[in-house]
Amino acid sequence: MLRRPLAGLAAAALGRALSDGMSGPRPVVLSGPSGAGKSTLLKKLLQEHGSIFGFSVSHTTRDPRPGEENGKDYYFVTREVMQRDIAAGDFIEHAEFSGNLYGTSKAAVRAVQAMNRICVLDVDLQGVRNIKKTDLRPIYIFVQPPSLDVLEQRLRQRNTETEESLAKRLAAARADMESRNKEGPRHWSVLRRPASCVLSG
Repeated sequence: MLRRPLAGLAAAALGRALSDGMSGPRPVVLSGPSGAGKSTLLKKLLQEHGSIFGFSVSHTTRDPRPGEENGKDYYFVTREVMQRDIAAGDFIEHAEFSGNLYGTSKAAVRAVQAMNRICVLDVDLQGVRNIKKTDLRPIYIFVQPPSLDVLEQRLRQRNTETEESLAKRLAAARADMESRNKEGPRHWSVLRRPASCVLSG
Protein backbone atom coordinates (compact mmCIF):
# COMPACT_ATOMS: atom_id res chain seq x y z
CA MET A 1 0.00 0.00 0.00
CA LEU A 2 1.01 3.62 -0.27
CA ARG A 3 2.94 5.11 2.66
CA ARG A 4 2.56 8.66 3.89
CA PRO A 5 2.71 11.33 2.50
CA LEU A 6 0.92 9.54 -0.35
CA ALA A 7 -1.34 7.56 1.96
CA GLY A 8 -4.43 9.64 1.16
CA LEU A 9 -3.55 10.29 -2.46
CA ALA A 10 -5.70 7.62 -4.08
CA ALA A 11 -8.75 8.40 -1.93
CA ALA A 12 -8.54 12.12 -2.67
CA ALA A 13 -7.98 11.56 -6.36
CA LEU A 14 -11.09 9.41 -6.67
CA GLY A 15 -13.22 12.55 -6.32
CA ARG A 16 -14.72 13.36 -9.70
CA ALA A 17 -13.20 16.16 -11.78
CA LEU A 18 -14.82 17.81 -14.78
CA SER A 19 -12.94 19.83 -17.35
CA ASP A 20 -13.83 20.43 -20.98
CA GLY A 21 -15.90 17.28 -21.18
CA MET A 22 -13.53 15.14 -19.12
CA SER A 23 -14.76 12.97 -16.29
CA GLY A 24 -12.93 10.57 -14.03
CA PRO A 25 -10.80 10.44 -10.88
CA ARG A 26 -9.00 13.64 -9.95
CA PRO A 27 -5.61 13.79 -11.68
CA VAL A 28 -2.31 14.08 -9.84
CA VAL A 29 0.18 16.67 -11.06
CA LEU A 30 3.83 15.93 -10.33
CA SER A 31 6.14 18.88 -10.67
CA GLY A 32 9.69 19.69 -9.72
CA PRO A 33 13.11 20.24 -11.26
CA SER A 34 14.53 17.84 -13.83
CA GLY A 35 16.57 15.32 -11.83
CA ALA A 36 14.52 15.66 -8.62
CA GLY A 37 13.20 12.09 -8.83
CA LYS A 38 9.87 12.43 -10.63
CA SER A 39 10.68 9.67 -13.13
CA THR A 40 11.67 7.30 -10.32
CA LEU A 41 8.45 8.03 -8.48
CA LEU A 42 6.38 7.54 -11.63
CA LYS A 43 8.09 4.25 -12.37
CA LYS A 44 7.36 3.01 -8.84
CA LEU A 45 3.73 4.11 -9.00
CA LEU A 46 3.11 2.38 -12.31
CA GLN A 47 5.04 -0.78 -11.45
CA GLU A 48 3.46 -1.34 -8.05
CA HIS A 49 0.07 0.34 -8.47
CA GLY A 50 -0.64 0.12 -12.20
CA SER A 51 -4.28 -0.74 -11.57
CA ILE A 52 -4.75 2.58 -9.73
CA PHE A 53 -2.50 5.04 -11.58
CA GLY A 54 -1.95 5.77 -15.26
CA PHE A 55 0.59 8.10 -16.84
CA SER A 56 -0.45 10.87 -19.20
CA VAL A 57 2.19 10.84 -21.94
CA SER A 58 3.23 14.40 -22.80
CA HIS A 59 4.07 15.84 -26.21
CA THR A 60 7.39 17.51 -26.98
CA THR A 61 9.22 18.97 -29.95
CA ARG A 62 12.67 18.00 -28.63
CA ASP A 63 14.64 15.08 -30.02
CA PRO A 64 14.39 11.73 -28.19
CA ARG A 65 17.17 10.89 -25.74
CA PRO A 66 18.87 7.48 -25.93
CA GLY A 67 16.44 4.79 -24.77
CA GLU A 68 13.31 6.95 -25.00
CA GLU A 69 10.34 5.55 -26.91
CA ASN A 70 7.72 7.49 -28.84
CA GLY A 71 4.32 7.06 -27.20
CA LYS A 72 5.82 5.75 -23.97
CA ASP A 73 8.14 8.47 -22.68
CA TYR A 74 6.80 11.28 -24.88
CA TYR A 75 5.00 11.83 -28.13
CA PHE A 76 7.78 13.34 -30.23
CA VAL A 77 6.28 15.74 -32.77
CA THR A 78 7.35 18.67 -34.91
CA ARG A 79 6.91 22.25 -33.74
CA GLU A 80 4.51 22.86 -36.63
CA VAL A 81 2.22 20.00 -35.59
CA MET A 82 2.27 20.93 -31.91
CA GLN A 83 1.60 24.62 -32.54
CA ARG A 84 -1.32 23.66 -34.76
CA ASP A 85 -2.85 21.44 -32.08
CA ILE A 86 -2.29 24.07 -29.36
CA ALA A 87 -4.08 26.64 -31.52
CA ALA A 88 -6.94 24.17 -31.99
CA GLY A 89 -7.37 23.95 -28.19
CA ASP A 90 -6.27 20.33 -27.97
CA PHE A 91 -3.88 20.90 -25.05
CA ILE A 92 -4.61 21.36 -21.34
CA GLU A 93 -1.23 22.97 -20.78
CA HIS A 94 1.92 23.74 -22.67
CA ALA A 95 5.22 25.43 -21.98
CA GLU A 96 8.53 26.12 -23.68
CA PHE A 97 11.95 25.33 -22.25
CA SER A 98 15.34 25.60 -23.96
CA GLY A 99 13.69 26.17 -27.31
CA ASN A 100 11.45 23.09 -27.12
CA LEU A 101 7.71 22.87 -26.55
CA TYR A 102 6.22 20.51 -23.97
CA GLY A 103 2.54 19.93 -23.29
CA THR A 104 -0.28 17.66 -22.12
CA SER A 105 -3.08 16.92 -24.55
CA LYS A 106 -6.70 16.48 -23.53
CA ALA A 107 -6.74 13.16 -25.36
CA ALA A 108 -3.86 11.81 -23.25
CA VAL A 109 -5.71 12.56 -20.02
CA ARG A 110 -9.02 11.20 -21.34
CA ALA A 111 -7.32 7.93 -22.30
CA VAL A 112 -6.21 7.34 -18.70
CA GLN A 113 -9.50 8.48 -17.15
CA ALA A 114 -11.44 6.20 -19.49
CA MET A 115 -9.77 3.26 -17.70
CA ASN A 116 -10.97 4.74 -14.36
CA ARG A 117 -7.38 5.21 -13.27
CA ILE A 118 -5.84 8.21 -11.55
CA CYS A 119 -4.11 10.18 -14.26
CA VAL A 120 -0.60 11.33 -13.32
CA LEU A 121 0.79 14.35 -15.18
CA ASP A 122 4.47 15.33 -15.13
CA VAL A 123 4.67 19.07 -15.86
CA ASP A 124 6.86 22.05 -14.99
CA LEU A 125 5.61 25.10 -13.09
CA GLN A 126 4.72 26.91 -16.32
CA GLY A 127 2.38 24.05 -17.09
CA VAL A 128 1.06 24.02 -13.53
CA ARG A 129 0.05 27.68 -13.84
CA ASN A 130 -1.89 26.84 -17.00
CA ILE A 131 -3.60 23.88 -15.34
CA LYS A 132 -4.68 26.08 -12.43
CA LYS A 133 -6.70 28.14 -14.91
CA THR A 134 -8.78 25.07 -15.81
CA ASP A 135 -11.45 23.18 -13.87
CA LEU A 136 -9.37 20.01 -13.69
CA ARG A 137 -8.90 20.29 -9.88
CA PRO A 138 -5.83 18.04 -9.63
CA ILE A 139 -3.79 17.18 -6.57
CA TYR A 140 -0.40 18.92 -6.78
CA ILE A 141 2.78 17.20 -5.61
CA PHE A 142 6.16 18.93 -5.78
CA VAL A 143 9.17 16.60 -5.88
CA GLN A 144 12.04 18.55 -4.36
CA PRO A 145 15.71 17.51 -4.53
CA PRO A 146 17.72 17.41 -1.28
CA SER A 147 19.77 20.36 -2.50
CA LEU A 148 20.85 22.11 -5.69
CA ASP A 149 24.30 20.51 -5.32
CA VAL A 150 22.74 17.04 -5.33
CA LEU A 151 20.58 18.02 -8.28
CA GLU A 152 23.62 19.19 -10.25
CA GLN A 153 25.39 15.91 -9.51
CA ARG A 154 22.41 13.89 -10.77
CA LEU A 155 22.14 15.92 -13.97
CA ARG A 156 25.86 15.55 -14.67
CA GLN A 157 25.61 11.79 -14.19
CA ARG A 158 23.06 11.62 -17.01
CA ASN A 159 25.67 12.82 -19.51
CA THR A 160 22.92 14.42 -21.58
CA GLU A 161 23.54 18.08 -20.76
CA THR A 162 25.95 20.66 -22.11
CA GLU A 163 27.35 23.18 -19.64
CA GLU A 164 24.95 25.75 -21.08
CA SER A 165 21.86 23.54 -20.78
CA LEU A 166 22.95 22.42 -17.30
CA ALA A 167 23.20 26.04 -16.16
CA LYS A 168 19.71 26.71 -17.55
CA ARG A 169 18.24 23.69 -15.77
CA LEU A 170 19.82 24.65 -12.43
CA ALA A 171 18.60 28.23 -12.77
CA ALA A 172 15.10 26.94 -13.59
CA ALA A 173 15.26 24.56 -10.60
CA ARG A 174 16.19 27.40 -8.26
CA ALA A 175 13.31 29.52 -9.59
CA ASP A 176 10.84 26.62 -9.31
CA MET A 177 11.79 25.90 -5.70
CA GLU A 178 11.54 29.58 -4.75
CA SER A 179 8.16 29.89 -6.47
CA ARG A 180 6.82 26.78 -4.76
CA ASN A 181 8.04 28.03 -1.36
CA LYS A 182 6.19 31.32 -1.86
CA GLU A 183 2.93 29.50 -2.55
CA GLY A 184 3.30 27.44 0.61
CA PRO A 185 1.83 24.10 1.78
CA ARG A 186 -1.77 25.19 1.14
CA HIS A 187 -1.21 24.63 -2.58
CA TRP A 188 1.32 21.80 -2.62
CA SER A 189 2.24 18.50 -1.03
CA VAL A 190 6.04 18.31 -1.02
CA LEU A 191 8.16 15.16 -1.31
CA ARG A 192 11.73 15.64 -0.12
CA ARG A 193 12.72 12.00 0.40
CA PRO A 194 14.02 9.84 -2.43
CA ALA A 195 11.10 8.47 -4.39
CA SER A 196 12.21 4.91 -3.68
CA CYS A 197 11.50 5.53 0.02
CA VAL A 198 8.00 6.89 -0.55
CA LEU A 199 6.43 3.63 -1.63
CA SER A 200 6.50 0.34 0.17
CA GLY A 201 8.21 -2.52 -1.60
